[in-house]
Amino acid sequence: MRFRNQPRLTLIGAGPGDPDLITVKGLKKLAEANVVLYDALVNTLLLRYAPHNALKLLVGKRAGRHIRTQAEINRMIVEMARTYGHVVRLKGGDPFIFGRGFEELSFAAEHSIPCEVVPGISSSTGISTMNNIPLTSRGLSESFWVITGTTADGQLSGDIKIAIRSTATLIILMGMKKLSQIADLYKKNGKGNIPVMVIQNGSMDDERSVAGDMTTIESQVEQAGIVSPAIIIIGEVVYKAEKIRKLNHELKYLLLSGMEKIPGEFSNLNTKSDEPQQLISHIS
Repeated sequence: MRFRNQPRLTLIGAGPGDPDLITVKGLKKLAEANVVLYDALVNTLLLRYAPHNALKLLVGKRAGRHIRTQAEINRMIVEMARTYGHVVRLKGGDPFIFGRGFEELSFAAEHSIPCEVVPGISSSTGISTMNNIPLTSRGLSESFWVITGTTADGQLSGDIKIAIRSTATLIILMGMKKLSQIADLYKKNGKGNIPVMVIQNGSMDDERSVAGDMTTIESQVEQAGIVSPAIIIIGEVVYKAEKIRKLNHELKYLLLSGMEKIPGEFSNLNTKSDEPQQLISHIS
């Protein structure tokens, strides 16, 4: 096998959680690993695609719980590559979106370890899409921002204040502990009624979510018991997704009730209507 046992590093994005969402190239590189260093948010089912004799070590970090510091992980990558050969760094989402992947890449390169990066589906885009949320939508949202809710010094990101002044869809990662501050910012800027959705364990079987606006989302999250890991999606596009969700719910009900053919008035619904209740009334 080419490059076997030669020191090298491959950073692989494992996707948002569902093991089926890793790329084919990611699986191929994982199958060549001598060592796998994986994050806490990586689905461990993916480890079965690595060789059975590969060394597999959990090194990931979650908020407030660090198995290894970033400096320790950087050193491990270099030491493991020199000792065993091909090190795969398996990271949740995409390695370069709040994953500190570039720090690991740079450290390895500075120590003469050849590097390769395999991108992954970020939770910011993948989970939104799986929940029928179009991050951009003609006439509604011309862009989207992906922002960390908590900066390196534990503060709320200042970029959120800038984003509020735009019509962009906002996706906040690592922001659950700042949800109250985020809601207050929107309300103080006269945008308390903007739609928002919070999704926990996105793409997984135990995914849960709530949707509301900035005046209700805190109580909804508390009542539902939603905690990290979760993403916060803010913008008018969330409203569109909720309309589709309600329609899908009704469709499933009709199909499960044994109806062989969907009524024509339902199949021809105009989903651009501004009133969700008008849509639901077609099926009542």
